[in-house]
Amino acid sequence: MAVQREHDVVVDYGDLAVTGGISVFDKRFDEMYYYGGNDLGAAYTPGESRFRVWAPTASEAEVVFYESWNDEKPAQVLPMKRDVQGTWLLVVEGDHQGRYYTYRVKIGQDWNEAADPYAKAVGVNGDRAVVIDLQSTNPERWGDDRKPPFEAAVDAVIYELHVKDLSSHPHSGITQKGKFLGLAESGTRGPNGILTGLDHIAALGVTHVQLLPVYDYATESVDETKLDQPQYNWGYDPKNYNVPEGSYATDPSVPGLRITELKRAVQALHERGLRVIMDVVYNHVYDWYLINFTKLVPGYYLRYKEDGTLSNGSFCGNECASERPMMRKFIVDSVLYWAAEYHMDGFRFDLMGLMDIETMNEIRRRLDELDPTIITIGEGWIMDTVLPDEQRAHQNNAAKFPGIGHFNDDYRDAIKGSIFYFAQRGFISGGAGYEGLIREGIVGAIDYDGGIRNFGIEPGQSVNYVECHDNHTLWDKIVLSAAIESEEHRSGMHRLASAIILTSQGIPFLHAGQEFMRTKNGEENSYQSPIEVNWLDWERCAARQNDVAYMRELIALRKSHPAFRLRTAEQIREHLHFEPAPEHCVAYTLSNHAGGDPAKHIYVLYKGTEKTILLNLPGLGNWTIRFGGEYVAALEGRSLKVRGLGMVVLTI
Repeated sequence: MAVQREHDVVVDYGDLAVTGGISVFDKRFDEMYYYGGNDLGAAYTPGESRFRVWAPTASEAEVVFYESWNDEKPAQVLPMKRDVQGTWLLVVEGDHQGRYYTYRVKIGQDWNEAADPYAKAVGVNGDRAVVIDLQSTNPERWGDDRKPPFEAAVDAVIYELHVKDLSSHPHSGITQKGKFLGLAESGTRGPNGILTGLDHIAALGVTHVQLLPVYDYATESVDETKLDQPQYNWGYDPKNYNVPEGSYATDPSVPGLRITELKRAVQALHERGLRVIMDVVYNHVYDWYLINFTKLVPGYYLRYKEDGTLSNGSFCGNECASERPMMRKFIVDSVLYWAAEYHMDGFRFDLMGLMDIETMNEIRRRLDELDPTIITIGEGWIMDTVLPDEQRAHQNNAAKFPGIGHFNDDYRDAIKGSIFYFAQRGFISGGAGYEGLIREGIVGAIDYDGGIRNFGIEPGQSVNYVECHDNHTLWDKIVLSAAIESEEHRSGMHRLASAIILTSQGIPFLHAGQEFMRTKNGEENSYQSPIEVNWLDWERCAARQNDVAYMRELIALRKSHPAFRLRTAEQIREHLHFEPAPEHCVAYTLSNHAGGDPAKHIYVLYKGTEKTILLNLPGLGNWTIRFGGEYVAALEGRSLKVRGLGMVVLTI
């Protein structure tokens, strides 16, 4: 390869003669070579296949055909012709459905071979692309697939799930364990006849299932030739962005099968009233040197420091240069492809704070043209990168890219205690001084009054959560920080945390298994831990059906009261008012049919203490218990006596 590395420092990008001496980092490079067409990759028809690759620094380019995914020798090599804006083109007559191919480009004196970055299908382990007739991958009735009704982002209740976690437990009752098709199975039962799998999720009442990465990820994480051996990975190491992961298919050696089976899973979820969010990782690649981008156009797609080393805010060795026009184009094209071809209903952007604002705005704009109900959320962390701060898509810049939600880490830590200090207690576990941060989360991280100033301009920009695939589960965090408490008390803390999330303004987000107090036995980072650590334990679910029922009731409460789902910051400031409450408690009202709510007024109390308290209720009328009656010791007129740790909701 013409790019050489020495301790991950780039020292050479090959012969610049091809570009007239203009570096890939020069703005003139994009002016000369930006290609805006929609035909990059392989376009199939029965009569011909067209191949177009962007490789402006190459002096020659070829398409290399193979008979199989692992043949050492090519079956055919055909030269490409230099075409417009740095692209190379080849048109091959005949029906080439199912043929394996790569691109080979000459950079300087070296020939680099790479899979097509725009590949829609690949062979085993993703080293070779495959010509595919996408129509042939559609499951039955795919043309009739309909998205469940949905209006605003704040109406979502998101359920984050790893494909393998759902079905791998020996008592899941699911036949296709660890597979896309396992998501599609219905009628599955577990211990004591409980609902499992898709039936369990649908019965909870959530609106969206968010899938951890389902694109084709690195062989170093999961080798598709060794699926009979124990392997597990979350998948945050992208290899082929536009192709499903082969290990989740029933047979990864059949290129179109993984496509069909993922579509079938999406279809099955839609049929059960569930939308699908895809976790995407456009902020880094799995290996900067081996990735297809680097082989085809060395240096262009990644960020570098002034000393030539790679910028590494991702802590994965590299960052994608989303601000460069052809990298931005690839990201936007990829998102739109998944939305259109696979009927995806949302996207969660990993380490979004490393991406640039213009790219995120372009994604949102283009998705709005396609379907404005598609959700976009991301990790808006502030991270160390060479990208100027004012261009970064992080929380502090949220006002610059509306319509995109940010995971609210301040709210998470206020509720349960810092994820970095395992023993630290939060609001639910007796920690002191969190009431102000709880109020900030309740209003959806908007600027509420002089005392509450936050990152969101609208509530849909706050994704409220206490647990996700990262870090300890909520249960494990509670055990670490409140080990001396009773099991019953810890369960109350857990329930209160979920109750807070599901009655706050913004977008509620749940981790799969949170409804039965999922544990990973104290393991904090299980990205490649054994499946036994990561699977959904259906025996635990069976033993905690009361907790599952509580989560189901919480979700139903949110869905039946629009006041918990106010669309705008203006509505929140108009209808939500904080009420007096003692230490370790927060109370507020949602007044005057907020958001068109059937209740005229709603009173909510989050009680983070076991101590019995007496409250004076707002004099708005006769209050009745709507939720959490088990905590109410007495309700007489404006006097409310509450015992135990939990949430109480009253209505008029």
